Amino acid sequence: MEEISPGLENVYIKYTNLTFIDGNKGIMRYRGYDVNELAEKSSFEEVSYLMLFGNIPSLDELNDFKNKISENLALPQYIHDIIKNAPENADALGIMQTALSALSETYVNYQWNEKNDLKLIPKILGNTLSIVSNIYRIKSKLPIKDPVFDKNYATTFLKACFGMVGEERARAMDSALILYMDHEIPASTTAAIVTASSLSDMYSSLTSAIAALRGPLHGGAAESAYKQFEEIGNPDNVESWFNKNILQDKKRLVGFGHRVYRTYDPRLKSFKKYADKLVETENQKKMLEIAKKLEELGVKAFGSKGIYTNTDFYSGLVFNEIGFPLYMFTTLFGLSRISGILSHIIEYVETQERLIRPRAIYKGPGERKYTQIH
Repeated sequence: MEEISPGLENVYIKYTNLTFIDGNKGIMRYRGYDVNELAEKSSFEEVSYLMLFGNIPSLDELNDFKNKISENLALPQYIHDIIKNAPENADALGIMQTALSALSETYVNYQWNEKNDLKLIPKILGNTLSIVSNIYRIKSKLPIKDPVFDKNYATTFLKACFGMVGEERARAMDSALILYMDHEIPASTTAAIVTASSLSDMYSSLTSAIAALRGPLHGGAAESAYKQFEEIGNPDNVESWFNKNILQDKKRLVGFGHRVYRTYDPRLKSFKKYADKLVETENQKKMLEIAKKLEELGVKAFGSKGIYTNTDFYSGLVFNEIGFPLYMFTTLFGLSRISGILSHIIEYVETQERLIRPRAIYKGPGERKYTQIH
């Protein structure tokens, strides 16, 4: 008898050399390297190169990769216009989705091959940095401005947003970009692979991914977790809020549990470290204290069931401490994920090139005869 797997749980659609996850032991590696070690010691450009090309770059390879990204920071005027003319209350990630979709218009009959792919990757990374920084700028009532490359990807991005940035915040942003770069094939990456399997172009594949990322069950989780802390409002309210909302009313504790993990999300360690390190304002201290108290109660209540804190629980705190408002959290996730998504779609098209076309089990009525309406 045919059976379906709701949510495609435990359905494997590709072989990969990219990301390894052991959900029982809380291990996550990019091409064999521990993700937290990379987040601490490496850079976004190095890890992007690793994911895309299979090895940590030499200094010359890294500089060449940076230079190619730098050459592609300027956006076409029509993309400036899309960002500038978006409605004031437009969703930030929705603007990113629209801009990427518009860039796909110039890639008619895109030819997937190593030469084309490798040439286009730095262009996409430069484009997305400029798109996201200008989304922040336009929503902050600042003029559109093409970024100027400065030191590395994270520093360039933050300077494009804020004009200046401290070294600790740049390091935290760099680490966040690495930690969120890939996570095997979640909904967004799967959506991109489905599109790429039809041999559509890279920008269209990324647009599919961003559309999937917009949902609160995926990319919006960090935003939802932060809203949860705001709802609690004060560290003194944590226990009563938890008892009523989580234990009594059985609401979902945002930032807890994951389809893959039965222990702590391994990326949590680095995000929690930066949440502690960057905290400054009284409100940030309050939010962090709320988060820690809530985590303690959640682990006590649900840890025995294999439900622990995931990375989205603390990442929103880090984004806020870097300087970003709530509405940018999911878009920052989208920016982080570009290299990982590109790596997966290239891997799929170049090694498994097969159109993804699943089936459905029909459960509707049997044959029916049509009676014409008079």
